[in-house]
Amino acid sequence: MRHILSLLVENEAGALSRISGLFSARAFNIESLTVAPTEDESLSRMTIVTTGSDQIIEQITKQLNKLVDVIKVIDLNERNYIERELLLIKLDSTKIGTPQLESIVSEFKGVVIDDSDNTITIELINTGEVLDSFIDKLEKDWIFEVVRTGVSGIALGASVIKY
Repeated sequence: MRHILSLLVENEAGALSRISGLFSARAFNIESLTVAPTEDESLSRMTIVTTGSDQIIEQITKQLNKLVDVIKVIDLNERNYIERELLLIKLDSTKIGTPQLESIVSEFKGVVIDDSDNTITIELINTGEVLDSFIDKLEKDWIFEVVRTGVSGIALGASVIKY
């Protein structure tokens, strides 16, 4: 089962290496990883998407909590949450009909952020599943380049991760 782990960590050199090393040493896969500073510059929020049974996720969580850099770990799957991912995709505009592309972009609420001579770059923000569906709607030979940020997630309501 897919799990989204949200971590509050010390914003220090080597923290990411120690956390990703924990996953690789135990042969756990990281499907998505995002890290950025929080409102407190000494702390970072890390979002890790991984898969495993509830028992495996519990083991990962216990191991993460043992690391000095880790302040708190939350499995977002245990509460109501929202997730988003950013997709930037560059397409070959010589192979796409403008009305056809506009229809697809509009359907997924995307935004054209660059329309150059032979390329169109589109920005789309949604869940990973929706981004995958968008890409699947496009012909493969239209696509020049795909860049995705990875998942960011936050619990809904009053639930927060604080130091």
